[in-house]
Formats: sequence, structure tokens, C-alpha cells
Amino acid sequence: MPVSDFFSARLAGKATLEPVRFEDLPGFELADLRPAARALELSVNLLRDGAPCLRPGVSLPSEIASILITLEFGAAASSWEEARCFFRHHFAVFKIAPADACDAPNRGKAFLTGYYEPEVEGSWTPSPAFSEPILARPWDLITFEDGFAPLGADFRAGRLVEGGRFEPYPTRAAINAGALADRAKTLLWVRDGIEAFMIHVQGSARVMMENGPSVRLTYAGRNGRPYTSIGRILLEEGRVPPEDMTLERLKEWVRAAGQAQDESGRRLMERNESFIFFAANANLAVEDGPIGAQGVSLSALNSIAVDRSLWPYGLPFWISGQIPWERTQPSAFHRLMIAQDTGSAILGPARADLFFGTGATNGILAGQIRHPADMYVLLPKVDA
Repeated sequence: MPVSDFFSARLAGKATLEPVRFEDLPGFELADLRPAARALELSVNLLRDGAPCLRPGVSLPSEIASILITLEFGAAASSWEEARCFFRHHFAVFKIAPADACDAPNRGKAFLTGYYEPEVEGSWTPSPAFSEPILARPWDLITFEDGFAPLGADFRAGRLVEGGRFEPYPTRAAINAGALADRAKTLLWVRDGIEAFMIHVQGSARVMMENGPSVRLTYAGRNGRPYTSIGRILLEEGRVPPEDMTLERLKEWVRAAGQAQDESGRRLMERNESFIFFAANANLAVEDGPIGAQGVSLSALNSIAVDRSLWPYGLPFWISGQIPWERTQPSAFHRLMIAQDTGSAILGPARADLFFGTGATNGILAGQIRHPADMYVLLPKVDA
């Protein structure tokens, strides 16, 4: 079976794959593909080593995995022309045409968002200045991947209780109230609830410690509860005008509304029941990005998060559109990016979350992205 047929069957009813030529990709001839080649090599090396993914997703078909493992990158990571030849020779391009109906101007388009690695201050001990804990993975947390939940269970994570039964893991509100007091270690403390909340949403952070070197927070599990966008809640309830909604405005609203138990800011955050647990990593180099779901260090504007139930990690995607990725006004964005991450809100075949990098500036840029675009997948050629 051709590689494209395999994915077409998997995407049946959700999207179709339309073959296109490289020369028809908007902006392809002028793009620098070397960063994407370097990012892809990281994914392929992980595949060669047989290392498990941090967040398991759909497996690569053995036919595709064997092709990727044999790729020789050579000068593709350093030579502009070699990189172009590398992708042309080893891959075929298909436009992803989503089947779901949407407004006429965006029909057939992918939907893009952006994310980043927060850079925050932290402390090893609690104080009035650092009052919100970041929790390690609880010892009794059992995460169920698709198809492996107990018979009849409609939850994604739980714990084994007396009598051999599984029960769902506590919600964000219950965890905030102390439900895991004896089951989850506190790794460190950050300034307040909304700071911790944004670390949960982004799935990683660089923490500048009050006493000692910085550490990186890496995803270590979640409570399996559904993710809800609190920004969308504020918009839908008319608490913040759409033209004013930014990451900083969201933080301001929560802080002004109050973050103590039963205050409006805390209650808003707790409407997102999802809660993320972390591991502390002091071994990542300063210049390295956070570790994504595949288990490799993410690269700014070269790594994307995709729906892990539909797309295997390590596939290249061409993203093309007009988005505000350099400044507040949209401009042309044409880039080859590698699927190396996932997210609870990243669902569907034509859905991508663009990784922007580390720090507040990248957070502002990432927070602006809610745009349609064209999305193409590059699938390995069997006979290359």
C-alpha cells in the first residue's frame, strides 16, 4: 500500500490528502530548509535508538519507520541547496484538506495557534513572594493511552483503589484544595496561581531559581481531565473585549479578580479541570529548547505540536499563511516544520501549534496566533 493510501485511510471522514508538487508550495523556493533538516535529524535519531516517547502517540507504520531510519542527512543540515535536494528526493507533498465545514473564507484551511516556553522566577521554598507549588507526578497516577482504559471507563487517567477499582484522578479544583497532599511531591514554587497555570498550558518552563542555577520543567503526566480555555470563557462571557484579549490581559484579569480560594480568578482557572505534573531537569543546555512530547528538544519555529492520535511524531509539515509571527501585523509565513510535540487542545488532522521559543517576547507572539493557513504533510517516498 502506498504511504499516502495508509494515511488517507486513517484520515477517512476527517480530511483528504491532495498531491502537489514542491514547486507549487507557496514560498518553498526561497525558504531555508536547513533548520528543519536539523530538527528532523533529532527525531530520526530518537527513532533509531528505539527510545520511548514522552507522550506516546500513534506509531509510525513499519514501512515508514524503516525509510526514516535509513535517511542520510549528510550536508542537508548545513547546505541550503543540499537541504532542498534532500527533501525533494526523499519526500512527496500532500495538501491536507479538512472535511469539516467552516466559514467560507476559511473552508479547507488548517487552524494555527502558537505556544512557547515560559521563563519565570522560582524558589525551592514557599514564601509570600513564591506561593504556588509545581507538582511532580504523583506516585499513584496511572495514565491510560487510547484503547487501554479499563472497560467502560470514560477517563484518561486514574488511580487504583480498594477492591481493584479504577477511579478518575482529581480535578484542578480538588488538587488545589489538597487532594494530592500525600501523593505528589512539590518540585518548586512560583509566584502565583496564574503563573503556574500558564506553565501547565504551555507544558514546560525555564525557572530562574531564587537561590541556585535555573532548572527546566518537563511534562511528566496529567490528571486526564478535559482542557478548557479560560481565555475563551472570558471572551464568551464578555468579560474581556476580543480586541483586548492577549496573554498579558488574561493574566491581569485573573490577578485583579483574586487568586485565593473562592475568589473569581481562582474559580476561573479551576473551570479548566486539566492539571499537569512535571519533572525538574537541570541538564538541558541554555540554548536548547524544552523537551517535547516525542522526547527531543524543541526548536523555535521548526517544531510543531499535532494531534498525536492522527499524525506520528517526526513527520515534516509545510505551513503557509499570513500570521502575526514577527510583529502585531500579519506577514507571510512559509516554513517547513517537524511534528515533535502534542497538546490536549490540538485535535484534528489540520491543526498545528507552532513553537515560538522561550521567554516573554515569544509568549506575546505565540499568543497572537489564532489563524487559518494551508497545511501540507511530507510523506516519505517508498522508492526514493
